[in-house]
Amino acid sequence: MSSHQGGTGDVAGSRDTRDPLISIVIPALNEALNLAAVLPQLPPVHEVILVDGGSVDGTVRSARRAMPGIVTVLQRRTGKGNALAAGFARVTGDIVVMFDADGSADPAEITRFVEALKAGADFAKGSRFTHGGGSSDITTVRHVGNRFLNLVFNVVFRTRFTDLCYGYNAFWADLLPLLDLPDHAQPAGRDRMLWGDGFEIETMITCRFAAAGVSIAEVPSAEKLRMFGESNLNAVSDGLRVLRTLFSEWRRARATRRLERSLDVTVAPLTKGTPSATGLETGHAA
Repeated sequence: MSSHQGGTGDVAGSRDTRDPLISIVIPALNEALNLAAVLPQLPPVHEVILVDGGSVDGTVRSARRAMPGIVTVLQRRTGKGNALAAGFARVTGDIVVMFDADGSADPAEITRFVEALKAGADFAKGSRFTHGGGSSDITTVRHVGNRFLNLVFNVVFRTRFTDLCYGYNAFWADLLPLLDLPDHAQPAGRDRMLWGDGFEIETMITCRFAAAGVSIAEVPSAEKLRMFGESNLNAVSDGLRVLRTLFSEWRRARATRRLERSLDVTVAPLTKGTPSATGLETGHAA
Protein backbone atom coordinates (compact mmCIF):
# COMPACT_ATOMS: atom_id res chain seq x y z
CA MET A 1 0.00 0.00 0.00
CA SER A 2 1.59 3.26 -1.13
CA SER A 3 0.76 6.67 0.29
CA HIS A 4 1.04 10.35 -0.40
CA GLN A 5 1.29 12.19 2.88
CA GLY A 6 -0.49 15.40 3.67
CA GLY A 7 -2.57 16.26 6.66
CA THR A 8 -5.91 17.55 7.93
CA GLY A 9 -4.78 18.68 11.36
CA ASP A 10 -7.23 18.66 14.23
CA VAL A 11 -10.03 17.10 12.16
CA ALA A 12 -8.21 13.78 11.94
CA GLY A 13 -7.58 13.82 15.68
CA SER A 14 -11.32 13.86 16.43
CA ARG A 15 -12.19 10.83 14.29
CA ASP A 16 -13.35 7.51 15.62
CA THR A 17 -10.61 5.27 14.27
CA ARG A 18 -11.49 2.33 16.51
CA ASP A 19 -15.03 1.58 15.35
CA PRO A 20 -16.10 4.06 12.66
CA LEU A 21 -19.54 3.92 11.09
CA ILE A 22 -19.35 2.88 7.43
CA SER A 23 -21.62 4.30 4.73
CA ILE A 24 -21.57 2.59 1.33
CA VAL A 25 -22.82 4.73 -1.57
CA ILE A 26 -23.88 2.84 -4.72
CA PRO A 27 -24.90 4.71 -7.90
CA ALA A 28 -27.04 2.55 -10.19
CA LEU A 29 -28.84 2.69 -13.51
CA ASN A 30 -30.64 -0.48 -14.63
CA GLU A 31 -28.63 -2.79 -12.38
CA ALA A 32 -31.43 -4.98 -10.97
CA LEU A 33 -29.77 -8.32 -11.71
CA ASN A 34 -26.36 -7.19 -10.48
CA LEU A 35 -27.68 -5.75 -7.22
CA ALA A 36 -29.58 -8.95 -6.45
CA ALA A 37 -26.22 -10.76 -6.51
CA VAL A 38 -23.98 -8.06 -5.01
CA LEU A 39 -25.93 -6.64 -2.08
CA PRO A 40 -26.08 -9.89 -0.07
CA GLN A 41 -22.26 -10.05 -0.27
CA LEU A 42 -21.71 -6.68 1.43
CA PRO A 43 -20.37 -6.76 5.00
CA PRO A 44 -22.58 -5.47 7.83
CA VAL A 45 -22.21 -1.68 7.89
CA HIS A 46 -23.95 1.39 9.30
CA GLU A 47 -25.86 2.09 6.07
CA VAL A 48 -25.99 1.27 2.37
CA ILE A 49 -27.27 4.10 0.17
CA LEU A 50 -28.48 3.26 -3.33
CA VAL A 51 -28.86 6.19 -5.73
CA ASP A 52 -31.05 5.33 -8.69
CA GLY A 53 -30.71 7.20 -11.97
CA GLY A 54 -34.20 6.53 -13.24
CA SER A 55 -33.93 2.80 -13.89
CA VAL A 56 -36.63 1.01 -15.84
CA ASP A 57 -35.69 -2.57 -14.91
CA GLY A 58 -36.85 -2.62 -11.28
CA THR A 59 -33.46 -1.70 -9.80
CA VAL A 60 -34.91 -0.20 -6.60
CA ARG A 61 -37.35 -3.06 -6.10
CA SER A 62 -34.55 -5.60 -6.58
CA ALA A 63 -32.32 -3.77 -4.10
CA ARG A 64 -35.04 -3.61 -1.45
CA ARG A 65 -35.75 -7.29 -1.89
CA ALA A 66 -32.06 -8.18 -1.47
CA MET A 67 -31.49 -5.72 1.39
CA PRO A 68 -34.70 -4.53 3.09
CA GLY A 69 -32.91 -1.88 5.15
CA ILE A 70 -31.22 -0.16 2.20
CA VAL A 71 -31.61 3.62 1.84
CA THR A 72 -32.82 4.58 -1.64
CA VAL A 73 -32.40 7.98 -3.30
CA LEU A 74 -33.60 9.16 -6.71
CA GLN A 75 -31.05 11.46 -8.32
CA ARG A 76 -32.23 14.79 -9.71
CA ARG A 77 -30.01 15.01 -12.79
CA THR A 78 -28.19 12.33 -14.80
CA GLY A 79 -24.72 10.82 -14.58
CA LYS A 80 -22.60 8.94 -12.07
CA GLY A 81 -21.20 12.12 -10.56
CA ASN A 82 -24.62 13.51 -9.73
CA ALA A 83 -25.64 10.13 -8.30
CA LEU A 84 -22.62 10.05 -6.01
CA ALA A 85 -23.20 13.66 -4.88
CA ALA A 86 -26.83 12.80 -4.07
CA GLY A 87 -25.66 9.76 -2.09
CA PHE A 88 -22.99 11.73 -0.23
CA ALA A 89 -25.67 14.19 0.89
CA ARG A 90 -27.50 11.35 2.67
CA VAL A 91 -24.45 9.93 4.45
CA THR A 92 -24.64 9.77 8.26
CA GLY A 93 -21.57 7.58 8.90
CA ASP A 94 -17.92 8.39 9.55
CA ILE A 95 -16.47 6.77 6.41
CA VAL A 96 -17.80 6.91 2.85
CA VAL A 97 -17.16 3.96 0.53
CA MET A 98 -17.81 4.48 -3.20
CA PHE A 99 -19.01 1.17 -4.61
CA ASP A 100 -20.12 0.23 -8.13
CA ALA A 101 -23.34 -1.73 -8.65
CA ASP A 102 -22.20 -3.84 -11.60
CA GLY A 103 -20.40 -6.57 -9.66
CA SER A 104 -16.91 -5.47 -10.71
CA ALA A 105 -15.95 -4.39 -7.19
CA ASP A 106 -15.12 -7.04 -4.61
CA PRO A 107 -17.12 -6.48 -1.39
CA ALA A 108 -14.42 -8.30 0.57
CA GLU A 109 -12.01 -5.44 -0.19
CA ILE A 110 -14.06 -2.88 1.75
CA THR A 111 -12.23 -3.88 4.92
CA ARG A 112 -8.93 -3.11 3.19
CA PHE A 113 -10.05 0.43 2.38
CA VAL A 114 -11.39 1.03 5.89
CA GLU A 115 -8.18 -0.22 7.48
CA ALA A 116 -6.15 2.22 5.37
CA LEU A 117 -8.28 5.08 6.71
CA LYS A 118 -8.10 3.85 10.29
CA ALA A 119 -4.31 3.68 9.91
CA GLY A 120 -4.12 7.40 9.16
CA ALA A 121 -5.09 8.05 5.54
CA ASP A 122 -7.72 10.65 4.69
CA PHE A 123 -8.50 9.16 1.28
CA ALA A 124 -8.07 5.48 0.36
CA LYS A 125 -7.73 5.32 -3.42
CA GLY A 126 -8.25 1.99 -5.11
CA SER A 127 -5.67 0.95 -7.71
CA ARG A 128 -5.75 -1.88 -10.20
CA PHE A 129 -2.16 -1.26 -11.22
CA THR A 130 -0.28 -1.28 -7.95
CA HIS A 131 1.16 -4.48 -6.44
CA GLY A 132 -1.71 -6.79 -5.48
CA GLY A 133 -4.24 -5.17 -7.82
CA GLY A 134 -5.54 -6.23 -11.21
CA SER A 135 -8.42 -6.07 -13.66
CA SER A 136 -10.43 -8.61 -15.63
CA ASP A 137 -12.69 -5.92 -17.04
CA ILE A 138 -10.56 -3.15 -18.54
CA THR A 139 -10.13 -3.12 -22.32
CA THR A 140 -6.87 -2.33 -24.14
CA VAL A 141 -8.18 1.06 -25.26
CA ARG A 142 -9.29 2.00 -21.74
CA HIS A 143 -6.00 0.76 -20.29
CA VAL A 144 -3.92 2.89 -22.66
CA GLY A 145 -6.17 5.89 -22.07
CA ASN A 146 -5.97 5.47 -18.31
CA ARG A 147 -2.18 5.30 -18.40
CA PHE A 148 -2.03 8.53 -20.40
CA LEU A 149 -4.50 10.35 -18.14
CA ASN A 150 -2.72 9.06 -15.04
CA LEU A 151 0.58 10.40 -16.39
CA VAL A 152 -0.98 13.82 -16.98
CA PHE A 153 -2.41 13.79 -13.47
CA ASN A 154 0.92 12.91 -11.88
CA VAL A 155 2.73 15.63 -13.84
CA VAL A 156 0.34 18.50 -13.17
CA PHE A 157 -0.34 17.59 -9.52
CA ARG A 158 3.21 16.35 -8.78
CA THR A 159 2.05 12.97 -7.48
CA ARG A 160 3.04 9.35 -8.08
CA PHE A 161 -0.19 7.40 -8.21
CA THR A 162 -0.84 4.41 -10.44
CA ASP A 163 -4.57 4.48 -11.27
CA LEU A 164 -6.58 7.64 -11.87
CA CYS A 165 -9.79 6.35 -13.47
CA TYR A 166 -11.04 3.88 -10.89
CA GLY A 167 -14.18 4.35 -8.86
CA TYR A 168 -13.54 2.09 -5.87
CA ASN A 169 -12.48 4.57 -3.19
CA ALA A 170 -13.17 5.52 0.42
CA PHE A 171 -12.66 8.62 2.54
CA TRP A 172 -13.59 10.19 5.85
CA ALA A 173 -17.02 11.83 5.67
CA ASP A 174 -15.76 14.97 7.41
CA LEU A 175 -13.89 15.79 4.21
CA LEU A 176 -17.05 16.08 2.09
CA PRO A 177 -17.14 19.92 2.31
CA LEU A 178 -13.60 19.95 0.91
CA LEU A 179 -14.85 18.39 -2.34
CA ASP A 180 -17.25 21.28 -3.02
CA LEU A 181 -19.24 19.21 -5.53
CA PRO A 182 -22.08 20.71 -7.58
CA ASP A 183 -25.40 20.91 -5.73
CA HIS A 184 -26.95 17.52 -6.47
CA ALA A 185 -30.51 18.90 -6.38
CA GLN A 186 -29.98 21.88 -8.68
CA PRO A 187 -31.91 21.60 -11.97
CA ALA A 188 -29.57 21.20 -14.93
CA GLY A 189 -31.64 22.91 -17.61
CA ARG A 190 -31.32 21.84 -21.23
CA ASP A 191 -28.06 19.90 -20.94
CA ARG A 192 -29.38 17.75 -18.05
CA MET A 193 -25.82 17.54 -16.68
CA LEU A 194 -23.52 19.96 -14.87
CA TRP A 195 -19.76 19.66 -14.89
CA GLY A 196 -18.89 16.91 -12.42
CA ASP A 197 -22.09 14.96 -13.07
CA GLY A 198 -20.46 12.38 -15.35
CA PHE A 199 -17.71 9.76 -15.06
CA GLU A 200 -15.23 12.58 -14.49
CA ILE A 201 -16.38 12.60 -10.86
CA GLU A 202 -13.67 10.17 -9.71
CA THR A 203 -10.98 12.35 -11.29
CA MET A 204 -12.49 15.47 -9.75
CA ILE A 205 -12.51 13.91 -6.28
CA THR A 206 -8.93 12.69 -6.59
CA CYS A 207 -7.71 16.06 -7.91
CA ARG A 208 -9.38 18.01 -5.12
CA PHE A 209 -8.01 15.77 -2.41
CA ALA A 210 -4.54 15.93 -3.98
CA ALA A 211 -4.71 19.73 -4.29
CA ALA A 212 -5.79 20.01 -0.66
CA GLY A 213 -2.75 18.02 0.45
CA VAL A 214 -4.66 15.39 2.40
CA SER A 215 -3.07 12.02 3.16
CA ILE A 216 -3.83 9.60 0.32
CA ALA A 217 -3.14 5.86 0.42
CA GLU A 218 -3.35 3.63 -2.65
CA VAL A 219 -5.16 0.39 -1.91
CA PRO A 220 -4.64 -2.59 -4.25
CA SER A 221 -7.91 -3.73 -5.79
CA ALA A 222 -8.80 -6.53 -8.20
CA GLU A 223 -11.51 -5.42 -10.62
CA LYS A 224 -13.82 -8.22 -11.76
CA LEU A 225 -15.93 -8.54 -14.87
CA ARG A 226 -19.33 -6.90 -14.90
CA MET A 227 -21.90 -9.57 -14.10
CA PHE A 228 -24.90 -8.56 -16.25
CA GLY A 229 -25.70 -5.84 -18.76
CA GLU A 230 -23.47 -3.31 -20.45
CA SER A 231 -21.42 -0.43 -19.08
CA ASN A 232 -22.64 3.15 -19.53
CA LEU A 233 -19.03 4.29 -19.94
CA ASN A 234 -17.88 5.62 -23.33
CA ALA A 235 -14.09 5.33 -23.51
CA VAL A 236 -13.61 8.25 -25.93
CA SER A 237 -16.14 10.86 -24.80
CA ASP A 238 -15.69 10.13 -21.09
CA GLY A 239 -11.91 10.04 -21.55
CA LEU A 240 -12.06 13.53 -23.05
CA ARG A 241 -14.18 14.72 -20.11
CA VAL A 242 -11.54 13.36 -17.73
CA LEU A 243 -8.75 15.13 -19.63
CA ARG A 244 -10.68 18.39 -19.52
CA THR A 245 -11.29 17.84 -15.82
CA LEU A 246 -7.56 17.41 -15.14
CA PHE A 247 -6.71 20.79 -16.62
CA SER A 248 -9.71 22.60 -15.11
CA GLU A 249 -8.84 21.16 -11.68
CA TRP A 250 -5.19 22.15 -12.14
CA ARG A 251 -6.26 25.71 -12.90
CA ARG A 252 -8.60 25.65 -9.91
CA ALA A 253 -5.82 24.45 -7.61
CA ARG A 254 -3.43 27.10 -8.94
CA ALA A 255 -6.00 29.85 -8.41
CA THR A 256 -6.56 28.63 -4.85
CA ARG A 257 -2.84 28.73 -4.11
CA ARG A 258 -2.60 32.28 -5.49
CA LEU A 259 -5.50 33.37 -3.29
CA GLU A 260 -3.91 31.78 -0.23
CA ARG A 261 -0.61 33.54 -0.94
CA SER A 262 -2.35 36.89 -1.40
CA LEU A 263 -4.22 36.42 1.88
CA ASP A 264 -0.93 35.65 3.64
CA VAL A 265 0.58 38.86 2.28
CA THR A 266 -2.50 40.89 3.26
CA VAL A 267 -2.94 39.47 6.76
CA ALA A 268 0.72 39.49 7.79
CA PRO A 269 1.13 43.35 7.89
CA LEU A 270 -2.11 43.69 9.85
CA THR A 271 -0.84 41.41 12.59
CA LYS A 272 2.24 43.59 13.12
CA GLY A 273 0.16 46.29 14.79
CA THR A 274 -2.03 43.96 16.79
CA PRO A 275 -1.80 44.48 20.57
CA SER A 276 0.09 41.65 22.26
CA ALA A 277 -0.85 39.85 25.45
CA THR A 278 1.52 42.14 27.42
CA GLY A 279 -0.23 45.31 26.29
CA LEU A 280 2.53 46.14 23.79
CA GLU A 281 2.19 46.38 20.03
CA THR A 282 4.47 44.07 18.10
CA GLY A 283 7.55 46.00 17.10
CA HIS A 284 6.58 49.18 19.00
CA ALA A 285 7.03 50.48 22.52
CA ALA A 286 3.96 51.10 24.66
